[in-house]
Amino acid sequence: MKKALNYAIINKCKIERTSPMKNFRNDIKINDLAQPFLEQIIEQMTTVFDPEIELDIYNLGLIYEINIDENGHCYFLMTFTDTGCGCEETMPYEIAEKLKAIDGINSVKVETTYSPVWKMTRISRYGRIALGISPRGGK
Repeated sequence: MKKALNYAIINKCKIERTSPMKNFRNDIKINDLAQPFLEQIIEQMTTVFDPEIELDIYNLGLIYEINIDENGHCYFLMTFTDTGCGCEETMPYEIAEKLKAIDGINSVKVETTYSPVWKMTRISRYGRIALGISPRGGK
């Protein structure tokens, strides 16, 4: 399986591979039991793509919360960019299958919400660069 990589732009011309943990998003709620799994979860979620935008759900900012309990049950809260997204039925199944492939995660519940509403400001710097949007995020 192809591993997802994160990159940081250094001095506007040199690209350097970085650890997913170094660049972990601060807008995803994570419980303590999920911490040891974060790198593997990020690797898996960067292989799940929104078919319309063609960017992975991690960098697109669709993930709101990840919790794992002492029995290895993973609760995954996410959103979509818009209501009526064509992948609403298939994407949660794909996410669950990828998370269950991680050793130590025994079961998964993927829940979707539209509150808070997804906004473009949730797209990561890497995602903005990939989509050709200003990496400053409107700041």
